[in-house]
Amino acid sequence: MSSTQTVLESAVSDPASSGLLISLSPLHGNALEATLANLAQAFPNQLIDVTTPDPIPPTPASSLRVTTYTPTAPALAGWILTAADYVNTYKRMQNHQSTACLLLGPEAQSLAPDALRALADQVVVGNADLASPRYSLSPRDGLINSAILYPVTRALFGTRPRYPQAIDLAFSLRAANRLAACAQKFTAANQTAAFIWPVAEAAAAGFTIAEVPVGLRALPPPDALDLNSLLAQVAGSFFADLDAKASFWQRSRLAYSPRDAAALTRAMPAQSDDSAMSEQPDVQPMIDSFRLAYINLHEIWSLVLPPNSLLGLKKLSIMPPTAFRMPDSLWARIVYDFVLAYRLRTINRGHLLGALTPLYLAWVASHLLLSSGTSAETLSPDKHIEALAAAFETDKPYLVARWRWPDRFNP
Repeated sequence: MSSTQTVLESAVSDPASSGLLISLSPLHGNALEATLANLAQAFPNQLIDVTTPDPIPPTPASSLRVTTYTPTAPALAGWILTAADYVNTYKRMQNHQSTACLLLGPEAQSLAPDALRALADQVVVGNADLASPRYSLSPRDGLINSAILYPVTRALFGTRPRYPQAIDLAFSLRAANRLAACAQKFTAANQTAAFIWPVAEAAAAGFTIAEVPVGLRALPPPDALDLNSLLAQVAGSFFADLDAKASFWQRSRLAYSPRDAAALTRAMPAQSDDSAMSEQPDVQPMIDSFRLAYINLHEIWSLVLPPNSLLGLKKLSIMPPTAFRMPDSLWARIVYDFVLAYRLRTINRGHLLGALTPLYLAWVASHLLLSSGTSAETLSPDKHIEALAAAFETDKPYLVARWRWPDRFNP
């Protein structure tokens, strides 16, 4: 199993001497100049190789050796790293004879110099194979990650990075080789826009994973404008990757017990006022969507979910908005059963992922209400997400048992 480290500050040695390459995604307007200025500040008086697909500014910092590259495939809208990014980055590392890489996504100019240095140092100085950023986002941002990607990755792979599909990463040459080999399967099939799941890949390879707090970061908007398409795109790729790595995560063990994790969650300090949700969110449209789906999609859900989960959804459908709460255990069981249904092709996968959307909206409504209330049960957003992850960890044996013996659970 991979080990995970949390780093509070960067080291102070010289990444340039260890063969660091910084690879940039397309940047627009003055974003490239701002990013290069931040990089020069992050690595002062050091000659750093930087590659970009954009025209080089007339006067880049003298400490940066900037070169251009031509993308081998049309870029997406730039909201996520894709298979083509990993393949091309590994090739550029080989061309520059680099032993480490800092791969930065669009809007990289919003990352502070200290954050850039900290990510690079964890690979170059800290000898991590993969360094993943922990962003400081609004409590209402990144909720697909909070609801599904983070708790499932943490429960199944025993890793702690909060953003398993980050848009910025630092990695060693051997990690780059592994990620590129995984991505090559997609690019060879002309699926250059496919997603790669670097934290899960590193965990399966037994690589060392570090998490680095990087503070605020502007994230580019997804190219899928409607939630149904976005959730289907992300969850479909994620569920397929879980299927491909089942032989690993069925054997993996946590380095801590779910009970210990829950105790740590309760001990976490409350969020500051500026990060908490100060006003009551308007969740009525989400609740209405869920209630309508409960009537129209109940038959499909009954093909995927066991009776206990259906009973929990029935209770949820008649709750008044002020008391609308989805138990963490219910949401964990729903996600696991959808992962299983995806694997077994219980129904058409497109229909399956579409049927997940109103359930996800019900979870979001519950999370926002729980995180913004004033009652004794109110939790800060971070505390609730950590408690949710502990629920997924507790219920992992259910997923493993159903994965191995699905017929035993069928009526």
